[in-house]
Amino acid sequence: MTDDDPFEAVADAKDALSDDARDDAVEYQHGLGKLTARERIDYLLDEASFDEIGRLAAPMPTTPETTDWEREDAPADGVVTGFGRIDDRPVAIFATDFTVKGGSIGHAGGRKIARVTERALERGTPLIMLHDGGGHRIQEGLDAAPFARGDNGFSNLQTALSGWVPVVSAMMGPAFAAPTNFAALSDFVPIVEGTGTMGVAGPSLVESALGVEGTKEELGSARFQTTETGMADLACEDDESCLDAIRTYLSYLPRNAECEPPTVEPTPPTESAREGLREIIPSSPRKGYDIDAIIQGIVDRDSTFELKPTYGRNIVTAFARLEGEPIGVIANNPRFKAGTIDTAASEKAAHFAAVCDAFGLPIVTLTDVPGILPGPDSEREGIARHSAKLPFELARATVPIANVVLRRGYGFGYVAMGGGRSLDSELTVLWPTAELAAMGIEGAVDIAYRHEIESADDPESRRRELIDKFEDRTDAVRAAARVGVDGVVQPEETRDRIRRAFDRADDGRDRDWPPKKRSINPI
Repeated sequence: MTDDDPFEAVADAKDALSDDARDDAVEYQHGLGKLTARERIDYLLDEASFDEIGRLAAPMPTTPETTDWEREDAPADGVVTGFGRIDDRPVAIFATDFTVKGGSIGHAGGRKIARVTERALERGTPLIMLHDGGGHRIQEGLDAAPFARGDNGFSNLQTALSGWVPVVSAMMGPAFAAPTNFAALSDFVPIVEGTGTMGVAGPSLVESALGVEGTKEELGSARFQTTETGMADLACEDDESCLDAIRTYLSYLPRNAECEPPTVEPTPPTESAREGLREIIPSSPRKGYDIDAIIQGIVDRDSTFELKPTYGRNIVTAFARLEGEPIGVIANNPRFKAGTIDTAASEKAAHFAAVCDAFGLPIVTLTDVPGILPGPDSEREGIARHSAKLPFELARATVPIANVVLRRGYGFGYVAMGGGRSLDSELTVLWPTAELAAMGIEGAVDIAYRHEIESADDPESRRRELIDKFEDRTDAVRAAARVGVDGVVQPEETRDRIRRAFDRADDGRDRDWPPKKRSINPI
């Protein structure tokens, strides 16, 4: 075999780009507490299933001053792209390589990303993006000739992918600018604590543009983006747990909107969990309780996967399984803001409902809501419009919906959660502990009967008398009297009642009336 052997030349060229040939780069990445781009892909995908494309890609500088810099060591132009399998189902994937030009995306890398994205769209496979870098390569962006193309249609491709296939953006390192733009159009955004960051611009650009100093943690840490903004869905301890979360997320969803969600062997809740449902809700309506315990008494054992657990905590959004089949659960959480719906809760639940509907997962709403959060701060956030987002998404959904009122169902909060005939639901039932009214009785009495109370000989006694009178009209039996709901069920019967309702609705509904192009989102 000679030095001119083309087979040997190609093999050598490929080997030179492997982690084994880049000890210093690998050591540097590991020193930051991170896996390399190739290690992440190998960990995430089924063994030996990765087919890489563009391995031999090289930088494509367009201006003389960047030519020499670009041609320095830049294996695969800083992004690893290709196709593989997760749980024996196909996916398209790319991972930016922080050890190459800081993980920035150049012209060649952009072409590679566009290639796998186009195939994901054409073949209906999930798209997974593992971000660890600074987005568009600035040195290649200061030239109008190539930049005039925008992002080469990537935002258009992601819009086309939305609702067609699951789209994941994992923030596994510095991921300001372009990676954050990708994430904003994604369905699931996990972020690694300590190393992952995200935001529309990093500290240097913020200081240059606004004169405001700030660290990358202050602008876009995992805690900030999961708890305060809700941009990210889940904070993960390390790279491995982030990649595990991606596998778990995809395990509830179909390959695309034309496929059925994957199923597993049913694992019903324990008998004690079901029977214990009666004991969870306290007698005092002012006390909170563990909404997770109620969810666990209804869905399959150990099947829940909660999204945005630290954001909008007054509402719970979680994937789960019922008789082995994936469902979505939206539940008011009385331990936070008494389960009231505010801007964060509505946006969180609305997006989750849209994902469930897009991929064929039936939705269970568990209601214990005193209403929509009032007040000047809430109004300033635009609660009047934001509170319409959840009922908007539930009303346009084509998957079956089951609503269960656990305790309070007050005002527009009851409507927003799909109570009664607010939706064309498959099932709407009450627990015996349910109370339904246009608003909380005490507040209603104080407003509507203020003059009568003030003029009474004993105002407090008259107030208590009125409250007792109207509370007698809010119970579950009276609520079911005029068929505003389908009935009242015992807590331990809830799972079976929901399951039978979903079994009857095994075919999704098509919305063909009225003849319009689309509905317009409230915000």
